[in-house]
Amino acid sequence: MHSWTQRNATTVLRNSFATACCVAVLFVTGNSFFTEQAFGQGGGGLGAQAVGGISVDTNGIVRTLEPGSLASIAAQRRKILEENPPQTGRRCELQKVSLKRIVAEVQRAVTKDGLLSPEVLTLGGLEQIVYVFVDPDSQDVILAGPSDEVDINGNGNFVGANSGRPLLLLEDLIVALRSIDKARMGGIRCSIDPTPEGVARLQKVLSSTKQVTNSQQIFQAMEEALGPQQITVGGVPADTHFAQVLVAADYRMKRIGMGLEPSGLAKLPSYLSMVQLGRSATMLPRFWLEAQYSPIARDADELGWKLTGRKMVCLTETDLLNQEGMLRGRGRTDRNAARWCEQMTACYEDLASSKPVFSELMNCVDLGVVAALIESRQLATRAGLDLSLLNDASLVRLSEYQIPTQVPTVAHGMKRGTRWVLSASGGVQFQPWAFLEDIVEAKDVKSERTLALAARPETGICWE
Repeated sequence: MHSWTQRNATTVLRNSFATACCVAVLFVTGNSFFTEQAFGQGGGGLGAQAVGGISVDTNGIVRTLEPGSLASIAAQRRKILEENPPQTGRRCELQKVSLKRIVAEVQRAVTKDGLLSPEVLTLGGLEQIVYVFVDPDSQDVILAGPSDEVDINGNGNFVGANSGRPLLLLEDLIVALRSIDKARMGGIRCSIDPTPEGVARLQKVLSSTKQVTNSQQIFQAMEEALGPQQITVGGVPADTHFAQVLVAADYRMKRIGMGLEPSGLAKLPSYLSMVQLGRSATMLPRFWLEAQYSPIARDADELGWKLTGRKMVCLTETDLLNQEGMLRGRGRTDRNAARWCEQMTACYEDLASSKPVFSELMNCVDLGVVAALIESRQLATRAGLDLSLLNDASLVRLSEYQIPTQVPTVAHGMKRGTRWVLSASGGVQFQPWAFLEDIVEAKDVKSERTLALAARPETGICWE
């Protein structure tokens, strides 16, 4: 059991389980409710800052974490999970999760200084959201999809004990609900790009190194010239776990593309290895990830909704580097970059199995789309469900992560003809509202909703 302390008439909930597992942090200040970061900005910059195998230091610089650091985090979190074991167990193909009961659990923790269970923190162990059901009779909105027993993987993340896939997080759902209205303009996105000043300096270096044969000297000069690449985040607050996932997925995609870390898949070599001698190549290739869905299905009454065909697609465009600087999307088509994107798209599911951050990215996309659906169709209002507690940042305060602002440039490339192929730029972007423009009616959605509502137990946040 964990002890509670009084500090200046403020009751602090030291929810080490929630903290250690990078989820909603719970402090009670008057009526406010959030979790203390046991090892986030404290603890050497690990813990709550370790998302997708990266860390963000106090200067906002993103770096990869050493395997030993991740193993230590995972061991601490497994120990805490053992002390707070989940109440539900086996894998389920279609778990139903009550948002009404999730909100009730959060309210209970606020008013009674309680702890949130692993099931609440992971939305009943959901790995994906396939259905959203509205239940006006019970004043509830129900999320449904495949789920698994809660476990901690080698990187210290919440995953399914059987599948190994990252689980959806209550923390990310709250961020999506709070941010979705502002995301109407511009969507949810992140980008990692060189600065115009860095590109101008790089031009000068390249014009003065034509006779230099030592590649290491050239790379060092290029790194110093280009300088740190800048990170921008939009649509969600940059200090949230949701934003960290966007940045981590983008960062790791670029490292794989430029050969700085292996994909682990024979069918997905680095972009650099696909650039053939004598062929043209882009000096600063730009890759980004976008989400796609099949048309969202609904029943005739718009009380049941089904999300299908979810996938991430890798896209590319060619930037032109000239004396005026970098012109976005103005360069010649890079067939090598297009081929690599095709391979990245085809291998995404397999890559997500070995590198969990790519699964976490799909989880965040799901939650963004569900938040847009709830908001646009007023599903909570139709159900009579009050979600104001989750939307109130003064009552439910989330963990604050270091804001990622820069990535060190690592010059890793090759020369093809007269052109160098260097570090990639790009990002992650999706517009949750856009998926709501393509909706079809499907008869099977109503029958699934009827079965889900009929099976609801008297107690518990989730059921099969």
